[in-house]
Amino acid sequence: MTSRLFAICFTTPRPPDLARFWSGVLGWGSVDGPDDDVAILPPDAAGFRIRFLPGREPRTGRNRAHFDLTSTCPEDQRQTVARALELGGKHLDVGQLPEDGHVVLADPDGNEFCVIEAGNRFLAGTGTIGALACDGTREAGCFWSRALRWPLVWDQDQETAIQSPDGGTKITWGGPPVAPKTGTNRLYLELALPAGAAGEAEVDRLVSLGATRTGAGRGDGGRVLTPRCFRPQGRRGRFPRRVPGRRR
Repeated sequence: MTSRLFAICFTTPRPPDLARFWSGVLGWGSVDGPDDDVAILPPDAAGFRIRFLPGREPRTGRNRAHFDLTSTCPEDQRQTVARALELGGKHLDVGQLPEDGHVVLADPDGNEFCVIEAGNRFLAGTGTIGALACDGTREAGCFWSRALRWPLVWDQDQETAIQSPDGGTKITWGGPPVAPKTGTNRLYLELALPAGAAGEAEVDRLVSLGATRTGAGRGDGGRVLTPRCFRPQGRRGRFPRRVPGRRR
């Protein structure tokens, strides 16, 4: 059995507060876990959850992964932006150009995200979270494609994207240049492994693909592997890294 994408995780000093923000923006319901571990659940049971885990690591620079939210029309984009601002988000100036149609925002913890303009063909049919846009090379995209057994749906000019065979959110990697990693990743992927010996075999498979064991994870028998998911620091006028659909 293959591991599956279980959650995208944020570490935050205020898990309940950040969960309320994202629950309000996305319209997803929330569930409380132990030790201030809060999650919000997608309307489709086949999708991934978003977990908010307690952590007080200092923020160092921009995140290396962020969400691209989709819009069905210009008014829908305006409503999403307005809802985020009402819930405590803020506009973020990262050097975007006046002609750029996407809106760059930050949640109350400073985590960047974008509300993409309507009509983006690359994100068509993906759902509210069109993409998790990440920093990383083509090799990172190929690793995750093999790890999750999700096909590459974009592989051009060192930019890659994968998507579940069932559809939904795409995960993209912008290719070089990749900024040097500093600090702890505040946003990362969590995989659900098969139980027992099958889980150990799956960990071995991930290691054979290029992952590295880094220690114990949360919960009983938890294991943490790298690589995790990265997002670009961004260059002036190029944040977020252009999703492939913007070139078409």
